[in-house]
Amino acid sequence: MSQFIEGLKRHSLEDIRVCAKADLHNHFVLGGSREYIKRYKNIEIMPLERPLSSMQEMNGWSDKYIGSRFDSSDMRKFLIEATFQQAKNDGVTVLEIGEDVWGLGEFFRNDIHELINAFYKAKAKIAPDMELRLQIGLSRHCSIGYLEDCLSHFWGNSAFYSIDLYGDEMAQPIETFIPVYRRAKKEGLRLKAHVGEWGSAQDIQKAVELLELDEVQHGIAAAYDKGIMRFLTDNHIRLNITPTSNILLGRVEKLKEHPISLLYRNGVDVTINSDDVLMFDSDVSKEYLRLHESGCLSAEELDDIRENGLKSIEEIIT
Repeated sequence: MSQFIEGLKRHSLEDIRVCAKADLHNHFVLGGSREYIKRYKNIEIMPLERPLSSMQEMNGWSDKYIGSRFDSSDMRKFLIEATFQQAKNDGVTVLEIGEDVWGLGEFFRNDIHELINAFYKAKAKIAPDMELRLQIGLSRHCSIGYLEDCLSHFWGNSAFYSIDLYGDEMAQPIETFIPVYRRAKKEGLRLKAHVGEWGSAQDIQKAVELLELDEVQHGIAAAYDKGIMRFLTDNHIRLNITPTSNILLGRVEKLKEHPISLLYRNGVDVTINSDDVLMFDSDVSKEYLRLHESGCLSAEELDDIRENGLKSIEEIIT
């Protein structure tokens, strides 16, 4: 029996944390160690304690704990450090994070090398042995012209591993982003987008087909359509799922009933991730333990998911 399985069965967060794991769905601004932030900046950030009832509540939380306190180049770089520290504390060995394209001008003087160096400098300082998969982030509410202008600084740089589209799923039709994703594919990036957290199973298939996605962030709505689950399985599409986030944002009522179990047992490629640790208190080890303690998935199933998340692109493709 593996140490990870034993840790789950003993309800030992410490034993779970020492086991290698991936975090492939992490928004670094809210992905950091609250202890690290408190220690070095004397800023205390408390997680949500109950599900939100509205987006206004989420904005209220953000105004209270984040506000404008991190709106400088130095503080942005500090948050990158805090995210590596959180991941290191949690036993994460593969971390996929990156900056939103608008952040290049806001925090890095439109210098793409400064942005890249900020991530690799933080990695060298905090977790030199961790695998960093650097991501390009797109906000779905931004106009396509604006995004294309921002992306002109990113194209042609081999430091980036993936591209992700996030924000309000209903902000713009998914087909708006086809030109960006066609270019991203030519650049050799792994193609990802947030779909099926608020939208439908059909929205997931449409996004995968139109943007030629490799992975979907969330995608939990697929569990309610067997045809879509078959589509994801047949096309080897990975879903990077964040269970506590889904609970606290009101997308799932009970963790025991989280659709990840149905997706996994129908052969869909799923991983377990943190999303926004500072908001949801959702480090990856806690997510595994919560899913096990709720009865959603067995220790053996969770270990299989953990090992799957650590696979390289080559292993995923084959």
